[in-house]
Amino acid sequence: MDRKKILIVDDDADIRLALNARLRASGYETAFAEDGVTALAVARREKPDLILLDIGLPGGDGFVVLERLKKHTCLACTPVIVLSARDAAESQRHALEAGATAFFQKPADNAELLQAIACQLAAPTRAATSV
Repeated sequence: MDRKKILIVDDDADIRLALNARLRASGYETAFAEDGVTALAVARREKPDLILLDIGLPGGDGFVVLERLKKHTCLACTPVIVLSARDAAESQRHALEAGATAFFQKPADNAELLQAIACQLAAPTRAATSV
């Protein structure tokens, strides 16, 4: 079975560890980045099937990362789910306009997040959604 790889981009080590545990328990492989610069390098190297992206990052916030991902040929179609503790309404609008496929306010409901990940990975065409 081909396990899907998810890149977790968050500067909070506890959140990275918690997401890693949830995702691995659900059968996914994981890769990590803790800032905007590393996120792009890891994404190019690992070619993840999906990216979980925090907005508040050092080295280029999540919006900058999202913009750069969409300009990179081999990553432009990779679904990106944004997780943010920032103002929900403004961040959600901005994230979806920038190309995110879904948005979750932190702390995200585990079941809803896993469902959104499964849906994004199964979707033949990627349409923006918000939760």
